[in-house]
Amino acid sequence: MSNKKTSCFELRNSSFDTLLFTVKTVDLEVLHQALKRRFEVAPEFFANDIVVIDVRPLHAGETIDIDALAAMLREVRMYPVGLAAHEAQRTWAQHSGLPFVEVGVERIAPQPAAPVASPVAPPPIPKIEPHIEDYKSALVIDKPLRSGQQVYAKGDLIVLGVVSYGAEVIAEGHIHIYAPLRGRALAGAQGNLNARIFCTCLEPELLSIAGIYRTTETPLPAQVQGKPVQVSLLNEKLVIEPLKLT
Repeated sequence: MSNKKTSCFELRNSSFDTLLFTVKTVDLEVLHQALKRRFEVAPEFFANDIVVIDVRPLHAGETIDIDALAAMLREVRMYPVGLAAHEAQRTWAQHSGLPFVEVGVERIAPQPAAPVASPVAPPPIPKIEPHIEDYKSALVIDKPLRSGQQVYAKGDLIVLGVVSYGAEVIAEGHIHIYAPLRGRALAGAQGNLNARIFCTCLEPELLSIAGIYRTTETPLPAQVQGKPVQVSLLNEKLVIEPLKLT
């Protein structure tokens, strides 16, 4: 099971309900071959995913034919709906048939004004009670998930039945599966690097935490194949460890 961050493209979770297809090269032929290899090995990997093409990592002066790239993505059952680009890239990217979208924009809190010297003593500072975030309760699914079904949880997700091939479970927190995991499991969907995946029988199509993902293009090690495991993130790599239940 290898970490699938290629030199050509990368798939990551975005801040809304799509994946970002991050372009790392302007060589369309290289991209085409990389997509074909991925599709041939795991034809259900993309599973009709909706994506936003992200050209922001390209270097200044680099351009790519967006419409040609969009056609390639459709060949492997991915459906581009928008384009993420820097302001300077919009001059050439605007000729594509995709609308521009804003993704990953951080809101910067206003900086406090510099204090002004005054002979008047400042008023006493009011006591501020600590803020406790609202707890997001876990979503519990007590039936098997069939191919094509998808479940999304704002907090943790607990699944008591099998996650079949072609099914997908997504959570902003941890994922617990007390049955075989044969489909796709994506924890930390909004960038939670501390999220984990727990399951009692590991046979997945895809594992992902905070947008870092792996597929089973190569056989799993014997110590985790079909066994209880926990999956965590360490230095942007997925770590799969046997889970001792007894």
